[in-house]
Amino acid sequence: MLDFFAVITKGGLVLWYFQDAAQQLKTSIDAINALIRNVVLQERGGTGLYVHGNLALKQHLDNEFDLLFVAVYQNILQLSYVDKFLSDVQREFRERYRDQLKQGLYYQSFDFAQEYGQLLRIAEVESRMVKEELKKPRSFMESSKSKKTVDSMIKQRGGEQPKKPIKKKEGKGKKKDNEFNNNSNDDVELNGTAIGIDENTNALDEETIKKNREKLFTKRGTPKASKLEKTKSPKPKGKKGKEATVWDLDGRDSKSLDFSKPGGVGGGVKSSLRPDFLPNPSQIGTLSGNLKGMDIPTERETTDKKSSSGGMFSMFRGLVGGKTLTEADVDPVLEKLKDHLIGKNVASEIANKLCHSIGKKLEGKVIGTFEGVSSTVRSTLTEALVQLLTPKRRLDILRDVVEAKSSTRPYTMAFCGVNGVGKSTNLAKITFWLIENNFRVLIAACDTFRAGAVEQLRTHMHHLNALHPPEKHGGLTMVELFEQGYGKDAAEIARHAIEYSRKNNFDVVLIDTAGRMQDNEPLMRALAKLIMVNEPDLTLFVGEALVGNEAVDQLVKFNRALADHSSTNTPQVIDGILLTKFDTIDDKVGAAISMTYITGQPIVFVGTGQTYTDLRNLDAKAVVHALMK
Repeated sequence: MLDFFAVITKGGLVLWYFQDAAQQLKTSIDAINALIRNVVLQERGGTGLYVHGNLALKQHLDNEFDLLFVAVYQNILQLSYVDKFLSDVQREFRERYRDQLKQGLYYQSFDFAQEYGQLLRIAEVESRMVKEELKKPRSFMESSKSKKTVDSMIKQRGGEQPKKPIKKKEGKGKKKDNEFNNNSNDDVELNGTAIGIDENTNALDEETIKKNREKLFTKRGTPKASKLEKTKSPKPKGKKGKEATVWDLDGRDSKSLDFSKPGGVGGGVKSSLRPDFLPNPSQIGTLSGNLKGMDIPTERETTDKKSSSGGMFSMFRGLVGGKTLTEADVDPVLEKLKDHLIGKNVASEIANKLCHSIGKKLEGKVIGTFEGVSSTVRSTLTEALVQLLTPKRRLDILRDVVEAKSSTRPYTMAFCGVNGVGKSTNLAKITFWLIENNFRVLIAACDTFRAGAVEQLRTHMHHLNALHPPEKHGGLTMVELFEQGYGKDAAEIARHAIEYSRKNNFDVVLIDTAGRMQDNEPLMRALAKLIMVNEPDLTLFVGEALVGNEAVDQLVKFNRALADHSSTNTPQVIDGILLTKFDTIDDKVGAAISMTYITGQPIVFVGTGQTYTDLRNLDAKAVVHALMK
């Protein structure tokens, strides 16, 4: 039984709705608003069923009149007729109010209750009949066994089939002789006559037997020779001693490479000895304010590329103006685009859902006079990808830090992700950006598993304090490291770090967590505890731009772990994404699409290099342009 049904325009106007007496109107409206916000506006039409709380929602688009038909029912029910019912209602509603919809007279009354009730009763009766038909067992006369006759059961005419004699097992030597005799007879037979057989004794002479054996060994390969080849081994070489490792120190000694001590590079040594991740001195002080976006190709480059593809007459190729698009028209183009997206590192599951959503969006749409099917599908997919990557909420971390500071509390950010994606390095980049905006930062070393994790953060702290010494900031140390060693509880370390920052007037606390695989349950449980106990303002998932299908599995299991291991009714899951190693993928930027589609959360930062200044904001148009070219 359906609890709620609504016919809505693209602008959000409800033309007609049905409400069950037992269902509250506000609950259904909230569910539909969530469907529009999370599915329709983010091009997730390929997901099929959408679950909101204990309600399940299914939607059907009418692209000609820009209408949305939504059915709402209890998630516990298995209603198999909903898809067909939505199509029937859409067809009946279109036929009944076609003239009114064409003229845009949406504010007139739509009396559709009688037709809706009839279609619902028909759908329920048909569904019940199908279920009864499936549950009803077949009678004996309907089975294939009843059609068998006595003649069909007789295996052989004229009596029973004689039983084959059972052969006794022979000894090994006897078996080899029989096998040899059979093979030798096969080799020496020619046109039905045997060569070398004595007619009186009916036996082979010794010379013929010798020749047959030579032929047999030649045919099978000489076992003695192959055995010798296998057992033959090269002459043993002398044991090679261990060679000394030659390190490329570039004219430096080992003491100058110890960055963790005050006398190292982080302690204020010459700039010529600084490591590769330190920025150019001219870039220091240039990151105040919001981060820069990525470069967007100019319109001239795009126009030149299009004009060089086929001459002036290529624009008329494939024009089918005034055509109503069908599934058969759109599917071939979507198949090519799906393969293109997968080739650009978009996860195959996500590419399939995106193309399915675009197909549903275009089915029944009438294209313009000077438009082709391919160009229409491509432009629609491009718009959908830009809309998907565009943040749905305000992203202004500097403003959030100021607001937290006015409330006399630090702004906290937690970094999580799998091993080796660059959490600590990009945490240092964000620290440098915050220092450039005059915020004091406390780094909480909560990676208590990986050897050297605390020393790595200490090295970054020395470098950052060397780039921004206390003399420039009124004697205040801009970066400090809070650590309690290895093997401790990460949640407790983060809690103590937040208390320490509140007492010592730090503006931001950055929590570095241990890298963990998404299937490691003990570590995922520890991460969920850290998030639940400390409630950070922003939980960032750090992921590589190199991954494809793996991004889906990582994000789904990280979100699931944070939700499952939380004791609250509203668990805190991933709030944003930090995409690293973006400079190593050229135009294969599909991981950004996969991660955003899975979580619905924006990409907050993009790592584009190794130095502290290689941090950018995501530009949706630039990413989609690289993805579609």
